[in-house]
Amino acid sequence: MKNSIVKTVTCCILAAFIFFTGKVSAQAMFSADSIKAQFIRDWQRAKIYTFSYLNTVPADKYSFKAMDSVRSFAQQMLHLSQGTFGLIGRATGQNSPVGGMINENRASAQTKDSVMYYVGASYDFALDALTKMDAGKFGERVSGGPFSETRFAWALKAFEHQTHHRGQTTIYIRLLGLRPPNEQLF
Repeated sequence: MKNSIVKTVTCCILAAFIFFTGKVSAQAMFSADSIKAQFIRDWQRAKIYTFSYLNTVPADKYSFKAMDSVRSFAQQMLHLSQGTFGLIGRATGQNSPVGGMINENRASAQTKDSVMYYVGASYDFALDALTKMDAGKFGERVSGGPFSETRFAWALKAFEHQTHHRGQTTIYIRLLGLRPPNEQLF
C-alpha cells in the first residue's frame, strides 16, 4: 500500500512539474514518428468527415449564407482548403500544388464540383506532405508573416483551422433544414 502511494505521489509531482514548467515537450513524451502517424490518421478522418459535410449540402445551396455579412458555404470550404495548403506547407516545407491563393470569391470556384476538387486536393496535399515529412523536424522553427512557430505548431494550427471552418458550416446545414453529419472523433 505504502509503495503504491509513493508511486502515485511521484507521478503527480512529475505531471505537475511537466504541466507548470513546460520543460518536457510532446516529442519527449512521444516519439516524433508516433506523433506523425497520429497526424496522418487524424487528417484521413478529417477528410472523410469534411466530405460528409460537402455531400450533405445540395449543389444549389452551396451559395447559401447564414447571414449576409459572412462567407457562403462554398466560400467557407474554399477558405478551409486555402488554409490547409498554406499552413501544412509551413509545417512540412512542401509547396502547394495549386500555387498562390484560391479565389473564394470567384463564382466558378464556388460550384459544388469545384469546391469538392479544392477540398479534396487540400486534404490530399496534407496527407502526402505529412507522410513525406521527416518527423525529426517537428521542432524546427519556421516563420510565416509575423509568426515564428515550430513545424509541430504549424501542423496543429492547420488541423485547428480546418476543424474551425468545417464546424462553422454546421449552422449553415441546420439553417437549410438539413441534419449535419454526426461527429467522428474516432
